[in-house]
Amino acid sequence: MSVAEPRRIVLFRHAKADWPQVIDHERPLAERGRKDAAVAGRKLTDTGIPIDLALCSTAVRTRETWKLAVQEFPHRPKTVYEERIYEASPGELIALLNETPDDVHNLVLIGHNPGIQGLADVLSGQVDGDAGERMHSRGFPAAAFAVIAFDGSWKSLEPGVATLLDYWAPSE
Repeated sequence: MSVAEPRRIVLFRHAKADWPQVIDHERPLAERGRKDAAVAGRKLTDTGIPIDLALCSTAVRTRETWKLAVQEFPHRPKTVYEERIYEASPGELIALLNETPDDVHNLVLIGHNPGIQGLADVLSGQVDGDAGERMHSRGFPAAAFAVIAFDGSWKSLEPGVATLLDYWAPSE
């Protein structure tokens, strides 16, 4: 990676989950969620970002979202299922991202709200175009994602150092 090439993080909220009589961690995707996850995968592919690593919550709905989305990718990145993502705060997610090896250039984090939206807000010191306006007017619905870029090592990732480059939600 050249010094001029920023690292990119895709913050991807799981798709719409169902509400069966199971504990929250075990909730599966709803039918709409399965459809939206595949569409989100196609939209992620359209960004042209070659994902090196996926960090995915261990919750059923995030694993199902990623399984459906990644089928749309031209190549399958290494995936790590990380229990610390479930119910994580933005600060806990930053600490997790700080552990990423520096040979990883582009990463997708598949997680939950309010952590994912909070992380997008906390990291984004700058915004390109109308991505921030769209994200704040829509919130961060199920299957939405934000693309954030920053310069430096993963250990240097902290609040305000990144730029929000893009935002997509299923109804866009």
